[in-house]
Amino acid sequence: MELLNKLTAAFGPSGYEDEVADIIIDEIKPYVDEIKRDRLGNIIALKKGKTSKKIMTSAHMDQIGVMVSYIEKEGYLRFTNVGWVDPHAILYHIVRFKNGVTGIVSKEDKKEIKDLKLKDLYIDIGACSKEEAESKVRIGDFAVFKSFFKLVGDRVYSGALDDRIGCYILIEAAKRLKDNKSDVYFTFTVQEETYTSGAATSAFAIEPDMAVVIDVTDTGDTPNCNAMAVKMGDGAAIKVKDGGMICHPFIKKFLEETAEKYGIKHQYEILVGGATDGSEIHVSKTGVLTGAISIPSRYVHTPEELVDMKDVEAVISLLTKTLEEWEK
Repeated sequence: MELLNKLTAAFGPSGYEDEVADIIIDEIKPYVDEIKRDRLGNIIALKKGKTSKKIMTSAHMDQIGVMVSYIEKEGYLRFTNVGWVDPHAILYHIVRFKNGVTGIVSKEDKKEIKDLKLKDLYIDIGACSKEEAESKVRIGDFAVFKSFFKLVGDRVYSGALDDRIGCYILIEAAKRLKDNKSDVYFTFTVQEETYTSGAATSAFAIEPDMAVVIDVTDTGDTPNCNAMAVKMGDGAAIKVKDGGMICHPFIKKFLEETAEKYGIKHQYEILVGGATDGSEIHVSKTGVLTGAISIPSRYVHTPEELVDMKDVEAVISLLTKTLEEWEK
């Protein structure tokens, strides 16, 4: 749990993933043959195989956040979102800036909560004037949501599990991978929450034959929620479709057969809204056979998210066995 705690605690909104990247590099470098950081900030770690075939695995390093867009004369900060942010989910939560300054998200008093939009919110950092606020933060400064890390039984509560849990899974798979036929590229991408930029550039550079994306997904097991087949505790979620791609039928079938061969608990994911790095990877150059394994997660894109470590273990196992079995 120490590694996951470090990953989720690191400051890493889209475009500012350096702190997360440093942790990943230190952790994964003993288990790969080559590691590099490209111009955009992606980490590409290669574990060589016995053939010329290439597999790309992907998890994104960035997290959702906010950015200061205007400072009022009274010292309140107006902000814009970095990644999709629900105004209702962040109300009265604490944000923290890279320099350690913290503030609380509040709303204009006369604004009804049911009609709330981001433009109705502000951050109070305790400043009494614009000048005092400007001595602490500047226009364009990024902030993330302050959270705590807690393990309750098999379940972990924390911010930034989207997608630091995916980064954790890639690192653990690299540690366990023993007999990969193909070259395996463990790719930790930047800016997925905003533009999927890192996935586009890294896939273009690697030119993989196939790819497996690791990211979180919603669940359909909370009270009065939208109908969805994914349930927490039911294992690795093999993606069928989301808002950015239809997973290649061949890869979906291969993931399914691998899970069944090794007795790995699994289920199937159809995500109506939202997408992953796969939306860029599968159309890179002349196309990449792309699939995805998702981690069931509650309260995605909020300051506190929740995953079950039994599901996480199932995803690690399925990814590792897939990387070992693939030799097409």
